[in-house]
Amino acid sequence: MSYIQAFILAFIEGITEFLPVSSTGHMILASSLMGIAHDTFTKLFIISIQLGAILSVVILYWKHFFRTLDFYFKIFVAFIPAVFFGVLFNDYIDYLLENVAAVGITLFLGGVLFLFLDKLFSDDNKTDAPPSYLSAFKIGLFQIIAMVPGVSRSAATIIGGLTQKLTRKAAAEFSFFLAVPTMFAATAKKGYDYYKEGITIDAHQINLLILGNIIAFIVAMIAIKSFISFLTKNGFRVFGYYRIIIGLAILVLYFSGYKLSIV
Repeated sequence: MSYIQAFILAFIEGITEFLPVSSTGHMILASSLMGIAHDTFTKLFIISIQLGAILSVVILYWKHFFRTLDFYFKIFVAFIPAVFFGVLFNDYIDYLLENVAAVGITLFLGGVLFLFLDKLFSDDNKTDAPPSYLSAFKIGLFQIIAMVPGVSRSAATIIGGLTQKLTRKAAAEFSFFLAVPTMFAATAKKGYDYYKEGITIDAHQINLLILGNIIAFIVAMIAIKSFISFLTKNGFRVFGYYRIIIGLAILVLYFSGYKLSIV
């Protein structure tokens, strides 16, 4: 992997991780088109730079992380379903991750759903207040859906928040908070799996990881702030069209025989 390739992947990670567009789908396209999808280090790189993206949430919303314990308890309650089902269906999830066509189809169908979200969940009679414990748990159940590649963790949890009478802004912010333990746990597990396999990295690769995390951190901060503002004013329709385009692109390339790889 070159520094340019590392920069591109980290830039894409920073933009897509917290937007409802599926970072997995974008990584399939980017790494495959650059011809590095099958490289073991590429897979480790993409997992590792999630830490930079996670840090952006902590920095942007640091005041929330120094409030009452009630905040942490609600995040933990929302986090429980993903842990339980993640352990229970780990092998099946890994199987789905190998199915590129499924990612394209899920992206496409999710995009179609997004075209109708604004009508289904307007901000009328919604609240910016934090969710209750029961609502937090229900939002966590939606995160289970995101275990299907292409769904997008952000999309699933934001929709979950909307079903619990949260405004678009409040639903998106709770999705960001929930991403911190979820992504950290997923990154730590995958990193440990690679460690058990005896994968080692050299000085050049360490530099790539440092660069990747810095870029992912900076871009994710910009993406989060821009997304909240855009979502509040414009809704989900644009993201729906975008998901449809990316989903179709993956399906066209896949069925035309192009060697796409899940990372």
